[in-house]
Amino acid sequence: MNKILLIVQREYLTRVKKKSFIIMTILGPLLMATIFIAPVVISKYSKDDGYKVHIIDQAPKIFTTILPSSTTVQFVNDTINLEAAKKAFDTDKEYGILYIPADIIKNPGGVVLYTEKQANIKVTSYIERVLKEDIEKAKLKYEGISAQTLESIKTEIDLKTLTLKGEENDSSLNTIVGFAAGIMIYMFIFLYGVQVMRGVIEEKTNRIVEVIISSVKPFQLMMGKIIGIALVGFTQFLLWIVLTFTISSIVNTIVYNKKNDPKEIVQALQHQSTSGSVAPTTGESPTQSKDLLKMMGNLSSINFPRILVCFIIYFLGGYLLYSALFAAIGAAVDNETETQQFMLPVTIPLILSFMVAQTVVTNPDSQLGFWFSMIPLTSPVVMMVRIPFGVPDWQIALSMSLLILGFIGTTWLAGKIYRTGILLYGKKISYREISKWLFYKD
Repeated sequence: MNKILLIVQREYLTRVKKKSFIIMTILGPLLMATIFIAPVVISKYSKDDGYKVHIIDQAPKIFTTILPSSTTVQFVNDTINLEAAKKAFDTDKEYGILYIPADIIKNPGGVVLYTEKQANIKVTSYIERVLKEDIEKAKLKYEGISAQTLESIKTEIDLKTLTLKGEENDSSLNTIVGFAAGIMIYMFIFLYGVQVMRGVIEEKTNRIVEVIISSVKPFQLMMGKIIGIALVGFTQFLLWIVLTFTISSIVNTIVYNKKNDPKEIVQALQHQSTSGSVAPTTGESPTQSKDLLKMMGNLSSINFPRILVCFIIYFLGGYLLYSALFAAIGAAVDNETETQQFMLPVTIPLILSFMVAQTVVTNPDSQLGFWFSMIPLTSPVVMMVRIPFGVPDWQIALSMSLLILGFIGTTWLAGKIYRTGILLYGKKISYREISKWLFYKD
């Protein structure tokens, strides 16, 4: 046991002190924070210069009104015909010409926007929206229906989902939490499992392993390497979480000149949803505010301690299982080029679990979800997707037990391959050769 701990210490300290580890630990949170913060900053500080659009309106005035301008689009009504407007068009000061045909009520598709360059999607979307509203009002007026009457008929249904025990259950929020946990496990297994394989190949190629094997058993070396790299991954993962939160908080404070209190956000959203008004700076509709308020309120319904405990167990179980297989592959080959033929059978179950998870989120209690959450090679990803939706304790216990048994069995098989392959050089390895190694006596 002491020898395994020494190997774990060596693997951990050697990798943590590397410049690549330090650089990626710093760059990781910066990149993640940039992904989330950049769109907010860009939308906050980006300003459109304003697009001047001339309107050539051929429709009867009884059906249309002057289109409302906005900070983005400025409409100017012209009395000249289309051809004259095209000749008088100033490309430096004007953006486009909007032609509205006389039969727009019967033929809404006849509207044309003429521009010198590719049309801006903001402009086209705004024009489509205001024309749609304008034509609908004209049709209501023609049919003798007031807009107030139509508005009073509209009804919004805010469906609340509860379990039979009266607990709130938001499927959209459960989907986000479960899928995020599954993706994190999927990425961690791939990222650090491959590191185990490369570390074994590197030591084997440099013949360092010959010296190490003289002092420790191959199985001890393999387990020490797997656990050491796992601790490196946990260290980097925790640092990413802390640094990402810190950077996001600092940038948020700089951008908004204050720290957003979740309670204040909820109170503001409640005020908006009850009053039906939205602050001009938010740009959110009352419906969007209600949806956001509902999602934030349902956070309390999620059992995060249970999810966190299960995440750690499946996180470790999945990594240890696959890392043993990756270590066996590294021991069986002489270089990374030869790993491709052995990597495919190992990675297929992991990729398959990710694909199945995308289906399971829509029906977490399906037979597909149940069986894939029991198979050790796929359970770390699939079960984590199911857990936020509420999985019976006996299923979780059975899945974890099978995962532990799967790890023990996989480690035993990997140890058989590792002890023989780690000292084998210059020979092309096949599946048949590996199968013989499994039956060699100690």
